[in-house]
Amino acid sequence: MDILNSMTPTVYLSLWNKYRPVIVHLMLAAGDGPQQYKLFSHEFKALAAKEKTFSFVLQAFRGKSTNGIRKSFAAQDLLSMLNTSRKASEQMEKYGFEFKLDSQFVLHVTRLQPAEEQA
Repeated sequence: MDILNSMTPTVYLSLWNKYRPVIVHLMLAAGDGPQQYKLFSHEFKALAAKEKTFSFVLQAFRGKSTNGIRKSFAAQDLLSMLNTSRKASEQMEKYGFEFKLDSQFVLHVTRLQPAEEQA
């Protein structure tokens, strides 16, 4: 069975919802500089044991990805979760953000230039 066909794009949504308060806090704090938070690898591996890599880079602005995340269900689900959060949505209307999950399961949150400067 092909893992891409057996997994739904919402496999990580419950995990991201668990971390929603922390991620929103990191977004707010990112105004003072890049933030990071260590996640637990076993939580990702339990959801998708056959997945070889979980790392991704998601750049988001106004509720949409500004880079290609089609191959990363984890990034797609993170964006979905962010769009269900009022505070996260408000922040993404004002600023672009980069969310990077590295190979050590550290989530990096960086606020990009204000929206006016991105246009």
